[in-house]
Amino acid sequence: YGGMGLDFSYNIAVAEELGNIRCGGIPMAIGVQAGMTTPALTRFGSDELKKQFLVPTIAGDLVACLGISEAGAGSDVANIKTTAVRKGDEYVINGGKMWTTSGCQADWMCLLANTSEGPPHRNKSLICLPMNLPGVHVAKKIDKLGMRSSDTAQIFFEDVRVPSKNLIGEEGKGFTYQMLQFQEERLWGVATVLTPLETVIQETIDYTRQRKVFDQSVLHNQAVHYRLAELATEVELLRSLLYRTVALYVEGNDVTKFASMAKLKAGRLAREVTDSCLQFWGGMGFTSEVLVSRFYRDLRLMSIGGGTDETMLSIICKYMETLPSK
Repeated sequence: YGGMGLDFSYNIAVAEELGNIRCGGIPMAIGVQAGMTTPALTRFGSDELKKQFLVPTIAGDLVACLGISEAGAGSDVANIKTTAVRKGDEYVINGGKMWTTSGCQADWMCLLANTSEGPPHRNKSLICLPMNLPGVHVAKKIDKLGMRSSDTAQIFFEDVRVPSKNLIGEEGKGFTYQMLQFQEERLWGVATVLTPLETVIQETIDYTRQRKVFDQSVLHNQAVHYRLAELATEVELLRSLLYRTVALYVEGNDVTKFASMAKLKAGRLAREVTDSCLQFWGGMGFTSEVLVSRFYRDLRLMSIGGGTDETMLSIICKYMETLPSK
């Protein structure tokens, strides 16, 4: 279908390299296109669907978005209200999606919707939804704290008719497919923050070395260079956890626990590194002229998007409960 046939570790190598871009929005948009909207379609979609949606998405001819979150259902995916009712050989879709990355420019959406009245984990399906259909309304581009170079949309659906053949895999399996898709999304997110955090630390070292306070450089203060050394160590520990998790995933293991741990640590470390480093920049850190302030805003999303810190903690706790008692 136009891909290179490489394993997931190559996705992570690309994600880590994209961290050299001096903002968070562009790597995130590429990640949505390459690793968040398409895994379920790749694994479970029909040959016809892959030719229609996956091939041009891989080629870069179509922009894709992921329709999961809603105003009343962010990390709580099971609580989504959007419906897709089967009528003949079509689904009729009503509802709306919120915080949809690339939604203002997307050509199609990987949509999660309720296709039956059954239990919340078994009544959902993933559907390839062309965004140019009648009844699809992009309500607004959301003004955000960070990631401002990436468009985020609020979208409504009013009696949108989609061919039933646009169903990805089996009806009622959408929640399961999306949970599998989330693991790759979370690992991609972890990989994209590693290089920015290293860059922020290095630029802070360079700035504090030349910035003088009370006739000596700020870096000369032991508290400052010890703190930077501590943060650099934390970034390396996160990288090791990511690499271990990816290696296990490539071998076919369930890495839900480790992926959740990595996502949790990445979000918290992104906040810790950018906040600590911004402080060492003093007044300059509070301006829009330096990279640290941009990453302070952009990387704040890491603890929210793709599942909040609290959601990651809940997942980790569930896996810990399955461990045998000592």
